Amino acid sequence: MAIPIPNRHLFIDGEWKQPILKKRIPIINPSTEHKIGDIPAATAEDVELAVAAARRALLRNKGKDWSSASGFLRARYLRAIAAKVTERKSELAKLESMDCGKPLDEASWDMDDVAGCFEYYADLAEGLDAKQKAPISLPMDTFKSHVLKEPIGVVALITPWNYPLLMAVWKVAPALAAGCTAILKPSELASVTCLELGQICREVGLPPGVFNILTGLGPEAGAPLASHPHVDKVAFTGSSMTGSKIMTAAAQVVKPVSLELGGKSPIVVFEDVDLDKAAEWTAFGCFWTNGQICSATSRLILHESIAGEFLNRLVKWIKNIKISDPLEEGCRLGPVVSAGQYEKILKFISIAKSEGATILTGGSRPKHLERGFFVEPTVITDITTSMQIWREEVFGPVLCVKTFRTEEEAIELANDSKYGLAAAVISNDLERCDRMTKAFQAGIVWVNCSQPCFTQAPWGGTKRSGFGRELGEWGLDNYLSVKQVTQYISDEPWGWYQFPSKL
Repeated sequence: MAIPIPNRHLFIDGEWKQPILKKRIPIINPSTEHKIGDIPAATAEDVELAVAAARRALLRNKGKDWSSASGFLRARYLRAIAAKVTERKSELAKLESMDCGKPLDEASWDMDDVAGCFEYYADLAEGLDAKQKAPISLPMDTFKSHVLKEPIGVVALITPWNYPLLMAVWKVAPALAAGCTAILKPSELASVTCLELGQICREVGLPPGVFNILTGLGPEAGAPLASHPHVDKVAFTGSSMTGSKIMTAAAQVVKPVSLELGGKSPIVVFEDVDLDKAAEWTAFGCFWTNGQICSATSRLILHESIAGEFLNRLVKWIKNIKISDPLEEGCRLGPVVSAGQYEKILKFISIAKSEGATILTGGSRPKHLERGFFVEPTVITDITTSMQIWREEVFGPVLCVKTFRTEEEAIELANDSKYGLAAAVISNDLERCDRMTKAFQAGIVWVNCSQPCFTQAPWGGTKRSGFGRELGEWGLDNYLSVKQVTQYISDEPWGWYQFPSKL
């Protein structure tokens, strides 16, 4: 059952503040195409307020500022936030389903991961205290040296709409754990649960200015935030095109960035597999989250000896997927996020057909749904590697298929991409899986599965899929600056210059 969308303003300095220009953006439920609320639209004027608030919180008063607070104190806040997320899990999951079209079960699982992410980084925040001043072994006993890990400062966190709250928390939790103060700019297509995180931070008493939220359009809010001279780092998840613009803006002041960008990931299926197990992982790897996953294994590279039988099994799996309003029980595929995304996906499919590809199944709106931005799970065969559908990220429930004969051919097909986020291999030959793992040009490799993700393990890609790693200890390091401290400890003079005895 649908629930009301809370009416929120921008979250700046611990308070709800109306945008200076009083602009707002409508929220469209992608399963009904109806307006269900609106969000505030920040502009450069609001960015100034948020950056100033974050900098005050970072350096407010010695001993009371967030950057010098103990990891133990920061962990208390993170655990309190986790507890509130768990308490509001059902409500947050429904809000997210209504906002971005994610099936309710998936949204509920995401809320568990949100709470778990805060808990995990609370533990790492406490561990930071113990790791400070750990000695470094030096070749000279006249010196001693250690490293301090310090918060980078004020960080801008720009996040996407496919996992609205979870992707935000992948950045928010480690940034706060590290002692940074943060300004979150979520996608204007799905901001509702991110704004509710602001309310949770108020309720647990997070100090004002430590965490701020600016909703709004990219050019009006995201661009001035990313280029602001008093923002010390930008962490971005989204398209490669926008990531390139952020890099360009940051380069003007040599500002560090971390980028988690697009993907066109392969899944290689060999001839020795259990066909049903492999078909399920193939469907899951592409159609999970309505196909809107940067790591989606949307290029199926299939051994030619099993191609016919495997695709028959796969189509049977796909035709049993329940496509419906995401709040309906048992929904496994909801609508894509917006009218623009819906039209973009159908255009990709249309171009593929015009280039000679075959739509094996899907390719249009489900016949039983007259409204909403629904796209059937689609499998496309008779692909050439020059086709747009094979090379470009569709970000929708579309799977492309090519066959191969040899392991070497499979590796060549898998790596023939400008992206390098993830790759998967399915085979009962574990030595072969090990060879494929080493050969893949990707930051994440799955063996006999697709899409598992754990807070403890690093996440990120190579090539045009970006650089830097989120999650695990690597995620915390994103927000820490390393300072070397070396001390001369000998009682003897250094002896670089012999003073004249008559002086």
